[in-house]
Amino acid sequence: MIYRLRIILDTKEDVIRDIEIKSTNTFEDLHFAIVNAFGFAGNEMASFYLSNSKWIQGEEITFESFGHEKVMKEHILNTIINNDQKNFIYVYDFLKLWTFFIEVIETNKENSHSHYPQTIFSIGDTPIKAPEKLFIEDKSDKYLDDNFEEEDPYQFY
Repeated sequence: MIYRLRIILDTKEDVIRDIEIKSTNTFEDLHFAIVNAFGFAGNEMASFYLSNSKWIQGEEITFESFGHEKVMKEHILNTIINNDQKNFIYVYDFLKLWTFFIEVIETNKENSHSHYPQTIFSIGDTPIKAPEKLFIEDKSDKYLDDNFEEEDPYQFY
């Protein structure tokens, strides 16, 4: 089976790529397909994050293992992509934070005359510099409370 993925760079201008990739490829294969489709060198760290239709960031799939997290080369696309899991966030280069939204938009049968992964649609040019990210404090944190009393580390119970 082939997944057709729409990959959108988080920027003001439309920068979109559609990639077809085999369902039996790994997330590492998808990582390199994205790097190639957007013209990156491919020498920076990156991660995928499970997401939902509202683009809420979930569990991470890393390029390298730093402990017990999921690793790209160990996870085949069809073991994670399903009817409930079709959206992902992809971050390339953690210093520049190139951020992409990925959605499975179609599944097809494999064409024996095609080579996968392949970029089948492209609109917009990748900017020279990563779009600036603005981090806004979330003041709705349920753990922040005016009545919170700091524990005294020297108090014995």
